[in-house]
Amino acid sequence: MEQSPKTAGAAGARKSAKPVRPAPPPAPLAVPVADSHTHLDMQDTTVGEAVEAAAAVGVTTLIQVGCDLERSRWSARTAAEHENVWAAVALHPNEAPRIEAAGGRAALDEALARIAELAARPEVLAVGETGLDHYRTGEEGRAAQRYSFRRHIELAKRLDRALVIHDRDAHEDVLRVLAEEGAPERTVFHCFSGDAALARVCAERGWFMSFAGNVTFKNAQPLRDALAVAPPELLLVETDAPFLTPAPYRGRPNAPYLIPYTLRAMAEVKGLDEEKLAGHVAANTARAFGY
Repeated sequence: MEQSPKTAGAAGARKSAKPVRPAPPPAPLAVPVADSHTHLDMQDTTVGEAVEAAAAVGVTTLIQVGCDLERSRWSARTAAEHENVWAAVALHPNEAPRIEAAGGRAALDEALARIAELAARPEVLAVGETGLDHYRTGEEGRAAQRYSFRRHIELAKRLDRALVIHDRDAHEDVLRVLAEEGAPERTVFHCFSGDAALARVCAERGWFMSFAGNVTFKNAQPLRDALAVAPPELLLVETDAPFLTPAPYRGRPNAPYLIPYTLRAMAEVKGLDEEKLAGHVAANTARAFGY
């Protein structure tokens, strides 16, 4: 299996970096929430340990996201085995051009067909993460990305699943494809990376915006500006773990139990008390994913 950029990065970090002390657990949330996007398969812990640590701080539901066919299978199997874990399955935008380059369009179609089989399982609530990535994939691979994205959109609509979008340096193209194909009723911009203008577009169209730990970074004022204008009724919170650990623990491994740090930072930006924002986030995540 060719590794996704996320998979390769996580594996490489574990092999080459010195052990890093985990961030301390935050004070528990009074209102439980969900981690709307995590990669338990890339974390140095068992699923049971991750679920237990998250629940101890009020993170009671986890959406486990697959980035390629093998990891999507793992995600569906893991969700079936753990009551409070649900799955999303897809080919990551950077996976599609690699598959096509290695085996042609037929190989990509075959992988997409296997994703469709997984997406029909009851423990799988979303198709994702799919979308476009202009940061890692050059022009030569973008046709395959767009083709894969369109197929995932069709799948989400056909099965009535949430669509989880990866949008990196590709805002205009993502919006164009969604307009051409018609966005699913429940569309989530994972690890929201746009500015206030994109947040307003998402708000107008009723699309959910999921913010990760990078909203706490010092250089992330555009993200905070986007968060400031995003309606509370469309906000989700995620880790994208093991990546994007929130400040002040940036550089340490991320995990679902660290969600409260990000949620409290979001509440400060929104001028809402923690419990009120957590109530919105909990209801929004259940509505977005349909659990």
